[in-house]
Amino acid sequence: MKSLTKSTVFAKCAAFCTLSLLVLANVQAQEIKIGFVNTERIFREATPAKSAQVKIEQEFSKREKELQDLATRIKGMSDKLDKDATILSESDRAKRQRDLTDLDKEFQRKQREFREDLNQRRNEELATVLERTNKVIRQIAEAEKYDIVFQEAVYISPRIDITDKILKALNK
Repeated sequence: MKSLTKSTVFAKCAAFCTLSLLVLANVQAQEIKIGFVNTERIFREATPAKSAQVKIEQEFSKREKELQDLATRIKGMSDKLDKDATILSESDRAKRQRDLTDLDKEFQRKQREFREDLNQRRNEELATVLERTNKVIRQIAEAEKYDIVFQEAVYISPRIDITDKILKALNK
């Protein structure tokens, strides 16, 4: 009888401890502070991102203008070849066609190089903006005691979206 009482007391004590741990875990789970930052919105709306975009546009505007001029020149040559095709000799027509093809190849090459360089510079500038954004996110997360801050999610509740706070800090 004495051993039955000890096991009953032990079982009740174990149940009480388990229940206490569950209640404590539930209370702690409710205290977790989660935030979300919309990175796409940061890249669209933040002053550093807008400044980076303007900087890139200025940096590449000359090359873009050169490409547009070359495209206009090719179009003019093509139109002139079409217009004069009936009065040109076969050798002149072939030479103009060859010149037009060579110029078009040069245009395609320059256009490809332009896009590659533009994408590389854009990635560099966005990496700088992202690095600065991450620093601001860390500062706000530490100051406001966030347990975790996500930058990508399939769904987020507006309740945990802290993008406006981050934008405000970046735009100072």
